[in-house]
Amino acid sequence: MAITQFLGTGRRKESVARVRLVPGKGKITINNRDIENFFGLDTLKMIVRSPLKVTETGDKYDVLVNVYGGGTTGQAGAIRHGIARALLEVDAELRPVLKKNGFLTRDPRMKERKKYGLKAARRAPQFSKR
Repeated sequence: MAITQFLGTGRRKESVARVRLVPGKGKITINNRDIENFFGLDTLKMIVRSPLKVTETGDKYDVLVNVYGGGTTGQAGAIRHGIARALLEVDAELRPVLKKNGFLTRDPRMKERKKYGLKAARRAPQFSKR
């Protein structure tokens, strides 16, 4: 018996999220943990749920996520990107709504590399006249 599932991969900073949408009641599971236990901050939970809220599909699909790399904010952004991509597989007519809210755009901002002669990417050693 084949289970209908829709896949989407989301990325943000160093985080990668593999998202599966399965018909259900709206439960979000991240790395085999409930969203309430995985993210402490309400803002991160809101970021993850935003594509489902905008498309009004929050109670139609269970979201199963495997995410790794980066920190909590980057992981939340990656999950949001993955959910939006999976929703496109569900229904292509959701594209204008998702695109208008910026959920389909991969955020290109990355950490800047450290340069030689500096203490960090742009932080120079302390200057002293004498």
